[in-house]
Amino acid sequence: MTVVFRFENVHKTLGQTRVLEGFSLQAEKGKILCLVGPSGCGKTTILQLLAGLELPDAGRITGTEGLKISYVFQEPRLLLWKTVAGNMDFVLRDAFSPARRQEIIAEYLSLMGLYEYRDSYPKALSGGMKQRLALCRALAFPHDLLLLDEPLKSLDMPLRLGLVRQLAKMWRKNPCTMVFVTHDIMEALLLGHRVVVLSARPARILHTLDLYLPLEQRHISREPLPSHYERMLSLLEAESMKSLPNL
Repeated sequence: MTVVFRFENVHKTLGQTRVLEGFSLQAEKGKILCLVGPSGCGKTTILQLLAGLELPDAGRITGTEGLKISYVFQEPRLLLWKTVAGNMDFVLRDAFSPARRQEIIAEYLSLMGLYEYRDSYPKALSGGMKQRLALCRALAFPHDLLLLDEPLKSLDMPLRLGLVRQLAKMWRKNPCTMVFVTHDIMEALLLGHRVVVLSARPARILHTLDLYLPLEQRHISREPLPSHYERMLSLLEAESMKSLPNL
């Protein structure tokens, strides 16, 4: 196994809140690591530490030096004054020739079903289309590590599942290392090669699951996913109960 990055005994406090305390984690090159946990447990902080947007208070993060990182935020963060194709071109302009950029833009927009909207502006797109464009932009940008921070959480269930399948299809086309943060267990089981369940903050690892079933063979109603789902749900429910006041 080739490890891309490691968290070694990392501590992080934001304001008065202890987010990470002695936290350790690693990711395998070319695989999808999914982090599942309750809201506010530190999932976004882990991504920000990987991206260099935050620094650890103590401990070490190794392996990220020199990596090209692409980041998908919880909201699309599109350039409203540029077209769909223009948003794509903006992030690719320093990496490819004009002709190659057009090829890449057409390829990714077609994969995400957005090619016919290439000349539209973001205000004309639905929420799901905006998120698909954000994913296209991040996937097309040359990267060694792709960070995704709950990019589907504002979408309804059918659209979320459709985009998870599309994301898996795009990964199969160009396998890269991904860290996908979500609070949705099923998203993680459909997409992750390794799923890590986190506790409430300060985050610790409650459970780690390695899934060897190919992504294209996974289905929410087909074993082993339902059994894994029940196990992870019970862990998160038990963790959530700890934060409730005694009645």
